[in-house]
Amino acid sequence: MNLVSTTILTIDNQRLIVPNSKIWGDIITNVTAEKVRRIDFVFGIGYGDSISEAERVLRDILDQHDLILKKPEPVIKIHTLGESSVDFIVRPWVKTQDYWEVYWDI
Repeated sequence: MNLVSTTILTIDNQRLIVPNSKIWGDIITNVTAEKVRRIDFVFGIGYGDSISEAERVLRDILDQHDLILKKPEPVIKIHTLGESSVDFIVRPWVKTQDYWEVYWDI
């Protein structure tokens, strides 16, 4: 941080130079400050598909992944009724350093 700007090095090694007026006037989200993070997924099934079977499959996928934390417990709920699908929100918790690995695996 200097008199007119703040330099931020991102996780993917980009250098952001942000005017201090933005730093003091906007919200800054730090996604790596906490030890655990929640991943938010949305998965859809057809209206003719079994909701209970879909919930079971989603639960099995989460239960079998070694990097997903048991506590806090993952959430699997019907989220929205779309035009062509029933959408589930699936929210497992992971260690922050495992976020992207689990995100891409699931």
